[in-house]
Amino acid sequence: MEATPGDRVRVELDTEGGTTVLEGRVLPPAAPKHLTLKLINGYNVSHRNDRILNLDVLETTAAPASTDAPSPPAEESDLPSVHVIHTGGTIASKVDYTTGAVTASFEPEELRSNVPELAGMARLSTTKLGNMFSDDLRPQHWNKMAAACAEAFANGARGVVVTHGTDTLHHSAAALAFSFAGQGTRPAGPIVFVGSQRSSDRGSSDAAENLIAAVHWAAHGPRPSGGMGDATVVVMHAASDDGTCAVLPGVAARKMHSTRRDAFRALNAAVLAHIEVSHAGCQHSLNEGYAKAIEADEGRPLAESPGTYRTDLNLPQLTANAWLRAEHIEALAATGPAAIIIHGTGLGHVPMSDPEGDAPENKDMWKALMRASNRKLPLIITTQCLEGPVDMNVYAKGREQQGLDLLGHGLTCHADTAAVKVHYLLSADLSLQEHLP
Repeated sequence: MEATPGDRVRVELDTEGGTTVLEGRVLPPAAPKHLTLKLINGYNVSHRNDRILNLDVLETTAAPASTDAPSPPAEESDLPSVHVIHTGGTIASKVDYTTGAVTASFEPEELRSNVPELAGMARLSTTKLGNMFSDDLRPQHWNKMAAACAEAFANGARGVVVTHGTDTLHHSAAALAFSFAGQGTRPAGPIVFVGSQRSSDRGSSDAAENLIAAVHWAAHGPRPSGGMGDATVVVMHAASDDGTCAVLPGVAARKMHSTRRDAFRALNAAVLAHIEVSHAGCQHSLNEGYAKAIEADEGRPLAESPGTYRTDLNLPQLTANAWLRAEHIEALAATGPAAIIIHGTGLGHVPMSDPEGDAPENKDMWKALMRASNRKLPLIITTQCLEGPVDMNVYAKGREQQGLDLLGHGLTCHADTAAVKVHYLLSADLSLQEHLP
């Protein structure tokens, strides 16, 4: 029996594990000659048509009487203006409950219809930069985000919300923080990065609450100083339960779990604020230290235009461990990198000592580092530890590394932010020696 998208079906399949029976809604096929279903648990599966043993249509879907979206709540003209920039992810998506398909939803009317709480917070405008998996984003996309933010502020936006996939959200948040505040300036208003750990077709979705909190901060949060880690912020669930979102410094935020709703934490920095989200609305409370700093802040000058990232930089990274060898350094050096970043152990060390005389590869590593130094190839040390500084003064090995001109001593940001900072400094032709940390 033939089935069309939207039909509810029961299908018997010949699979590698034997005969399997599935029930769900038919979606448009994910590939030619495949049947794609949205199962009752919300997940999508696809199987080749030649694997189908039997298919029963349990329920057909009549064409809807109207495809018009529900009328959005009226927007008040005296509300702050917030611009939403969509890059991808499920945070600004909606579900077609007839077919089960999830599609991007980012027009102002759609956002207000799907999340009516937004209508009482801000006047919304939107830009679609793309609909990408965040792991596909590159420095050129950071440049596009920064330019879109600058344009939004020039057009009168009080704040900007960037909807983003969560996997590399903290990379982009750090990148735009350096773009707007890397040389003693600040953005004209809040720049809020927000994502969703659970897709909007799941009952446990955090999409709506995160978006509500992000728009609230963009519309009503303090204007950033630029010097306290607030040039950009990340707004995500503060705990696995609903009700509270955390406002994290963009340069300190990091994704710490693959699936939890409270996956993001601030490393080596304090949470800036919390936003309570309820049916009555949103209220935010500033961290005491941040509140005092904001009150005492004299204000940096506004960034005339955001800094941009070179898209041609070769910036490879290595991890210091038992498998790191001199030939890895030499192979990368041969590709003409702008710098090499090494994720050091502990306080920022690499395997280059041979006290027992039984690890000649460590001596080779020392020689490779020396050759790189002689070639004036910048080598930057970060730490694999998630928290704590790079401190190459504690042990003799660290001091010897500094003698080889390895940079990074004193870094307190986590390794991902350190890599973004190195890229920013190189793009701006700023001295790594003078600006790290």
